[in-house]
Amino acid sequence: MSAQHKMDIEGLQFEWDLEKGEFLFEGEDSVLFWISSAMKTFFDTIEEVSGEESTCLVMESTGYRQGAVVGKYFENMTDISIEKIAGLITNTYASAGWGKAYIHDLDVEKYSLTVHLKDDWEYKINKAQGKKKGGIFLAAHYAGIFTGLFKTDIWYKVIQSQIEGHEYSIIQYFPQEVNVAENIHGLARRKEAEQIAKLEALVVEKTKELKELVQTISSPIIPVLEGIVVVPLLGKYDEERADELIIKTLYNLPKYKASYLVLDLTGIDQNLTAYTASMIEKLGSSSELLGIKTILVGISAQLSMEITKSDIDLDHFDFFQSLQHGIHFALEQMGRKII
Repeated sequence: MSAQHKMDIEGLQFEWDLEKGEFLFEGEDSVLFWISSAMKTFFDTIEEVSGEESTCLVMESTGYRQGAVVGKYFENMTDISIEKIAGLITNTYASAGWGKAYIHDLDVEKYSLTVHLKDDWEYKINKAQGKKKGGIFLAAHYAGIFTGLFKTDIWYKVIQSQIEGHEYSIIQYFPQEVNVAENIHGLARRKEAEQIAKLEALVVEKTKELKELVQTISSPIIPVLEGIVVVPLLGKYDEERADELIIKTLYNLPKYKASYLVLDLTGIDQNLTAYTASMIEKLGSSSELLGIKTILVGISAQLSMEITKSDIDLDHFDFFQSLQHGIHFALEQMGRKII
């Protein structure tokens, strides 16, 4: 039994060579796929990997470019009218399982036409996918075909889609400058902008979280003994950070029933800023308005020189070299001592 088979259907040639595993349609290598299973899976995978918007653009661009190849093939056949070529194309596509396409209102002078599509392979795939909106591969495909035939840019508008419950899909075609490469690049730029926006939002979110963390662990309020609260000052303070510390400390001092506030300056940046010096003075003076005495400890020789250079008057506060000395002093003032 021969492994080669040929068939002529209304002038269209189909050939099979089982030994080589070849299927030829009109002399060209072709492939057959099951629509509702293999092709559906192919489309599902593209959308899963690329996303709906990217998939839509890929299908539209691919459909248009494939159609342009077909249109290019017929472009130089000046001995055959565009009307006849349109009929040949629709018959060829029907024989290949692309569904039925009907050309209406073809106007060569106005470069316009309307195409009705019924039971095409894209509709069948979309139906198997459970889609509510039809695909645009075939709509763009015919735009590519007639761009070649009319030798001018043709684009489309979907008037109705069979997937929406209509008997057939209706697509209108008209002259319009279109560049699918620009559409692809436009999508890439939109995707890039979306990623940048996401990254910026993430940076803002993480910066906020980090700032809140810094605020939580920076200059903690430590109740070391009854009536004595220690606040270690760390690093360099700008206006915002200084104000936050003042508000946080004054808000929490009454909760600890503090009589003495010990500000530990050991961790202060040696390059004393005006905000830091002002913060120390404001925090100490505000605490005293609440009936809480302020003690400054941990002042190094260099820091003391910096404080002297500033215009802030800290003379009304008690100073001690170490935190231990400051705490002992506060206890003595309250008539207590550590045994």
